[in-house]
Amino acid sequence: MGRLDHKVAIITGGARGQGAEEGRLFAAEGATVVLADVLDDAGRRTADEIRGARYVHLDVRSEAEWQRTVDSIVEHYGRIDVLVNNAGIDHVKRFEQTTLEDWERVVAINQTGVFLGMRTVARAMLAANRGGSIINISSVAGMEGVKGRAAYGSTKWAVRGMTKTGAIEWGDRGIRVNSIHPGIIETPMTAGLRAFTDADVRARTEHTIPLGRVGQPIDIAYMALFLASDESSYCSGQEFVVDGGIHH
Repeated sequence: MGRLDHKVAIITGGARGQGAEEGRLFAAEGATVVLADVLDDAGRRTADEIRGARYVHLDVRSEAEWQRTVDSIVEHYGRIDVLVNNAGIDHVKRFEQTTLEDWERVVAINQTGVFLGMRTVARAMLAANRGGSIINISSVAGMEGVKGRAAYGSTKWAVRGMTKTGAIEWGDRGIRVNSIHPGIIETPMTAGLRAFTDADVRARTEHTIPLGRVGQPIDIAYMALFLASDESSYCSGQEFVVDGGIHH
């Protein structure tokens, strides 16, 4: 039997990168997977590649779209067992150069989107009274300050805080909430960084990582699989850093 047999999972930002890899792994381990994103063409292609997967359009900034999405999943499958709040955007700009428009866009997707996802899915989990696992993708930028990421880092710290509050409030109903904090991961979102466009910069970057390589989406997917499965049944309100050993 698979580790996620009979579980229904929704993964935001599921069209590509980490979300798509999580979808593939979850499905391989027996889950019914719903991929949610705003990249409709890519999302449909990814879902078509995953046996039994379904794609839905979801702008995580929209309260109404979250409610429609959750209602549709519950109506179709009867419940939601796992939420992976993976959708997010990066933003690299010095603090004093960050505009209010920059700030509000990053907060809307990375922070408000996670809040709406947690709240809407938790309501469905509470109503079903079956417990569940909520997995929030934060970042190592949610563990320490990172130069050039005032907006991005602030949202990832917020995700860390929301994770802990959710774990405390919903623990007695069997809902576990944890956060994953990736380091440097090679995904479409990070493809423009010099660590991935300049061979010399990549070599220097990898030299600073104790395990000697940048991360891949599957590295995050395996951690998400653990947290989605019953094997992590005594883990809640915790940060799981996946960064090749930089933080120690």
